[in-house]
Amino acid sequence: MAMNKESNMADMVVTPWEVGGVIDYGRLLKEFGIEPFSEVIEEIENPMHLMRRGIIFGHRDYFRIVRAMKEGKPWAVMSGFMPSGLPHFGHKMTMDEIVWHQRAGGFAHVAIADMEAHAVRGLSWEKVREIGEMYLKSIAALGLKPERAILYFQSSFSAVKDLAFELSAEVNWSELRAIYGFTPETPLAKMFVTSIQAADILHPQLKDFGGPKPVVVPVGADQDPHIRLTRDLAARVSLFAFEKLEGGVRIRSRKGGEYLRKLEKDLSFEFRSYAEHIDVFGDYEEIVEFVREKEVEMGGFAFIPPSSTYHCFITGLTGGKMSSSKPESYISLFDEPEVAAKKVKRAITGGRGSAEEQRRLGGEPEKCAVFELFSIHLIEDDGELEEIRSMCRNGELLCGECKKRASQMVEELLKDFRERVDAVNLDDYEVVWR
Repeated sequence: MAMNKESNMADMVVTPWEVGGVIDYGRLLKEFGIEPFSEVIEEIENPMHLMRRGIIFGHRDYFRIVRAMKEGKPWAVMSGFMPSGLPHFGHKMTMDEIVWHQRAGGFAHVAIADMEAHAVRGLSWEKVREIGEMYLKSIAALGLKPERAILYFQSSFSAVKDLAFELSAEVNWSELRAIYGFTPETPLAKMFVTSIQAADILHPQLKDFGGPKPVVVPVGADQDPHIRLTRDLAARVSLFAFEKLEGGVRIRSRKGGEYLRKLEKDLSFEFRSYAEHIDVFGDYEEIVEFVREKEVEMGGFAFIPPSSTYHCFITGLTGGKMSSSKPESYISLFDEPEVAAKKVKRAITGGRGSAEEQRRLGGEPEKCAVFELFSIHLIEDDGELEEIRSMCRNGELLCGECKKRASQMVEELLKDFRERVDAVNLDDYEVVWR
């Protein structure tokens, strides 16, 4: 089952464009330098079910978001969707995360990655517009509120494209090759898309959108290279860098000593001035916030490195990773409810070879695509989910019963979703159209 850690019995491949092998989440945490989400969940008031159940398994700097929540300071949630196929339950998981974060106080920025779909998948602009609109209606139907949200197509959003140009000046070919494995045959458009995605993540901190603030990006682990590159770029394009000292902060300028001298004139903290840095004494967070405000006044970006959360990959209904090239492996949000119900009834489970054997040995819910549907999409109550898990393991619950229940729940969910989609009016939202 996708949400559990498994031993590395096969080569694991996890990149933005390919996921394969047996996914070992413990190894991902170690190799990617991701922190386990378990270390932060106790600090979150009313965490969403994906957090409680370990489906969101890792994070980078999520403590920034928790702090902003508790202190009532501005923060944002940002993620995007490449419109290369119909939105399915894998996309719904990310949409649910965005909606939860918006309800927790974040301002939501939702991108339709039409430039990536056009450059990487070769889809026409007309097609990506058509599919992209379905994604926007989907997240609206799933509960995104128009009051605190911006929805946009990359190709239409000058703020993102202009920022991408600025960021691209900080990235060279060798770095892209090391991060993404690009070759001399890789089209330039595909390489430039990496800057567009970094601009997607950083643009909520632009002055026109309220300035520097913590931003969380909910993604799958395959998108972590984009996060790492963006965090590096956030530092490179900002004027000042910070280093913790005992009782203060060491501040350096990436753009020359003249900016340090300008900063000194406005400092209200005790400080010591050196040729290439300033040591400022006082509360670390207060000093950094003050310096970032001054950087924006000087015309700088003052970006805060983005935070991120990482969710497990959803198992396909037929086993393995869910694939958009295999319609039988996933449930589209726009499947006819009856068709989706039939897919569930054909799904792979963690059952035994016979009913008698399952009653004797019990089932294996951690290997069951149907139990995963319950865990991620269908059952909110933890006690109810645990009862299903226990009855399965004890052999009290057979696969046919679970499939029947899940198929009915999926059918009802999609019927309700279709009604909500039909009621969505995107004119109620701030949308930057192509």
